Amino acid sequence: MDRAHLQRALELAEGGRGRVSPNPLVGAVVVRDGQVIGEGFHAGLGELHAERAALGDCRERGEEPAGATMYVTLEPCAHQGRQPPCVEAILEAGIGRVAIASEDPSEKAAGRGPGILRDGGVEVAFASGAEATAARRLNQPFRKHARTGLPLVILKMAMSLDGQTATAPGDSPWISGPASRELVHRWRAESDAIAVGIGTVLADDPLLTARIDGARQPKRVIFDSQARLPLDSQLLQTLDQAPVLVVTSPDAPTDRTGSLKAAGAEIVPAADVESALRELGRREVTSLFVEGGRTLASSFLAAEQVDESRTFVAPVLLGRDKGGWRAGPVTAGDPPCLPVAEASSDMVPPTVPPARVTALDSTSKRVGDDVLITARFREW
Repeated sequence: MDRAHLQRALELAEGGRGRVSPNPLVGAVVVRDGQVIGEGFHAGLGELHAERAALGDCRERGEEPAGATMYVTLEPCAHQGRQPPCVEAILEAGIGRVAIASEDPSEKAAGRGPGILRDGGVEVAFASGAEATAARRLNQPFRKHARTGLPLVILKMAMSLDGQTATAPGDSPWISGPASRELVHRWRAESDAIAVGIGTVLADDPLLTARIDGARQPKRVIFDSQARLPLDSQLLQTLDQAPVLVVTSPDAPTDRTGSLKAAGAEIVPAADVESALRELGRREVTSLFVEGGRTLASSFLAAEQVDESRTFVAPVLLGRDKGGWRAGPVTAGDPPCLPVAEASSDMVPPTVPPARVTALDSTSKRVGDDVLITARFREW
């Protein structure tokens, strides 16, 4: 019975995805005599926490929560934040037992809530097994940020069957299909920030917004060591939609950084990838969605700062020969592709590649005509 109610709490928690960061996703269910008498979840930053929402649902249903069991995906908070402590509401309601799927690793929580509940005569139990694992994975950005001060980094890539990550000049810039691109917009909306390198901006002049009605727009982070972001770029022309942060080298030209500041961008000086992530973490960025390009991806991999990768493999071959790029499927009689040693520099891996890292686990599924491979490298 506990497992079924915890699973329901996990389902409810998903209702806040993309709207509660830097807070965690939390769901709660109140049960008495085997019957659900209240449900709730944290629906938005600054709104009721899941426990208070579930108790409010009890009142709306005309149900009495005294003596009932509350199932919650994260230990109830005991500190005053944007909302009052949830343990106070639980004690006031007379809840008799609280079943918790996962602990809160943040310094201001870390066991305080369960301790206060026990002192108040409430039975407290922590889950184990699949529900506990699911609850931890539900809040990986929150957990990493709480423990390290750094955002969770998700690297998105798209490649052809022959390993190409870019199309020919003048060809369509898309490797993955429409269904995959639609999914990427959903991921953007779920992230605190999106990151690309200046090369991608200069080549594509992207907006980097989530094209989903009503979606919260992520911060747009440009890794641009010498502050080359054009003042007339779409990014700077759409600051009313989402802020732009430009990560520069500490020695970036001051005239350029000054012009970017005057245009409305925020300058984030950083010596390397990790220090950039630390600066973003200080700005309450708990999740960073790295979209490209190849140079930026290599930098994050070399710095061992990728927690998860999401790679689309499209059913196309994008070979090229001595005459230049060749886009589209390779057919019989086509000249062979150049070996890596003869390819231009944008095809060659970094001189010192990052150490090989094996994923903790991986999954694959079809997305339209593409295959999406998701791999997790760390769990927090």
